[in-house]
Amino acid sequence: MIIDKEEIRKKKKKLDDCKIFLKKEFIGIDKIIDDLMEYIQIWYLMPEILTRPVVINLWGMTGVGKTDLVRKTVRFLEFQNRFVEIELSNSDETSWSKSVSDIFQSNRLNDEKPSIVLFDEIQRFNTIDPDGTPVPQTKFTDFWELLSDGKLSKRERDDLEHYLFSYLLRKKENERRKKNGETEMDENPYLNLWDAKELKKYLSMEDDVMSIIDMKEEDMIKLILKKQKEKKIYEPVDYSKMLIIISGNLDEAFQMSRETSEADIDANIYHAFTKKITVVDIKNALSRKFRPEQVARFGNIHLIYFSLKTEDFQQLIQREINNLRTKTKSKFGISLKINKNINELIYRNGVFPVQGVRPVFSSVVDILDTNLSKFLFEAIINDDKSIEIDYPVNQKTITGKIGKRIIEIPYTGRIDSIRQSNQLDAVANISVHECGHAVCYILYTGFAPLQLKSKVASSYAAGFTFPHQIHDTKESILDKIKIYLAGGIAEEIVFGENNASIGRSHDREQATMLATDYIRKYGFDEEYQASYNLEDYPHRMQHDITDKKIEKLIQDLAKKTREDLILHLDLLKDMSVELSKKGSMSPKDIYIIAGKYQLDVTIKEEGYLHIAEYHKMLGQ
Repeated sequence: MIIDKEEIRKKKKKLDDCKIFLKKEFIGIDKIIDDLMEYIQIWYLMPEILTRPVVINLWGMTGVGKTDLVRKTVRFLEFQNRFVEIELSNSDETSWSKSVSDIFQSNRLNDEKPSIVLFDEIQRFNTIDPDGTPVPQTKFTDFWELLSDGKLSKRERDDLEHYLFSYLLRKKENERRKKNGETEMDENPYLNLWDAKELKKYLSMEDDVMSIIDMKEEDMIKLILKKQKEKKIYEPVDYSKMLIIISGNLDEAFQMSRETSEADIDANIYHAFTKKITVVDIKNALSRKFRPEQVARFGNIHLIYFSLKTEDFQQLIQREINNLRTKTKSKFGISLKINKNINELIYRNGVFPVQGVRPVFSSVVDILDTNLSKFLFEAIINDDKSIEIDYPVNQKTITGKIGKRIIEIPYTGRIDSIRQSNQLDAVANISVHECGHAVCYILYTGFAPLQLKSKVASSYAAGFTFPHQIHDTKESILDKIKIYLAGGIAEEIVFGENNASIGRSHDREQATMLATDYIRKYGFDEEYQASYNLEDYPHRMQHDITDKKIEKLIQDLAKKTREDLILHLDLLKDMSVELSKKGSMSPKDIYIIAGKYQLDVTIKEEGYLHIAEYHKMLGQ
């Protein structure tokens, strides 16, 4: 094989330029871009040496830019005419095609040259249901064949023979008619458009369809017979030079994608949790959707998107604002100055960490683009060359300073208005509830919760206390139960038992599940050492034997929680007042207020795992 070093150098430069381009286009996924470019390098530079296709998997929550990254890569590398997107599905509504091979052939990707395919939203092509039941599949079953060895069988033998038989039958019929002296013949000297297209596909012909239409049917039959003798038309098509990219959202791995109040949870917390997702987690998630031998065919190149950090979203918002300023200057010759209050307004109302970048773009249009048009009209009419846009929070107006005039547009962010609609009394109730959780969290773990909220973007008043990851042990499970119980108990202590709300229901469910597992599953109670969680009938233990013990355990822990909260009642009240006023408290805020009561509180970063020092205990 002759290697063209100059050609490889040019391609390597193109790949390096592609990496630079993509990093300008996308925010917060530099590592994904680096890995993608590294894995496609051998396919792009020297496809000749490949004996099977390169398979790359992209996994992440919705809106992180998986599909867009592939499309922009394809465009930059100028592979648009050698690229196809396929969304596989078990339903019959997605496309007319029944096989991957059909789609490849109709897109002219059957010539064994380098090409790219994106199989998007692969989670919809599951072969087993959540309960393990196999899903019947009639479409795209050759997808697994492609992943296996990069070859796809040709299945058009019958179709080709149909052309031969119909031609020979017509020829024989015409000979019979001539013999009988009939003048009307069944003549069809030229191919129709449909036949030309189908034969081009079946015979892998380079000719364009219009020139095939001009061929006489007799000549086409000769060509089919010739190709049949060569046997090549029946051989599998070799796709070893293909780059296969598989993309999907795996909720089983990205548990955070189902979190509630996602507009209020700090983006850095999501980032820290998704950062801990590994290839093992992805394979486990895949095994709940696909059979083991199919999971193996996805290969080992799994690129995992993390949820974006706070600074990534801030950078994205600033980039969109910069683009708007550039556009306004070039189109209208007007300079835009946009104050930081606008950035913060967009962030508060446009960032839903689990939904990726799409809501941010929508909020930029809603907050900036729409209102800018009003200011631009005023500036153009009066020949002003600059506009300064601000959002004085207390006034709840977007202001445009044009020359010496100020135009005010009343505006409250869509999410802000939901947060602000929460009644004072409801917020006070929630603040005490959440601070009950927070005070006990401090007492039992020694550090401040990651986030404390009593005003969230919800149509009903709600709040949350966001914990770190805590390693489950005998002691930590008991502490978790007390933390869950603390919200409702705090309400009883501060407001009186008769005024305690029903906001404790979910907490009590979680506490009860933990207490049940503590006794029935983990055997942490010495009186019950068998597993009472077995559901298989021959091995099932009687649940009611442990019920009294579970009830007694929760009662004892509730009593201890009440004593601890009463002991720190002043801290509970002060923190509740602070949270009620502000609607949220950061770990630093919690640290400062706890310090006033001589409580030793540590601030731990997002993603911190609270685990006992086992290595020290082992004497290492």
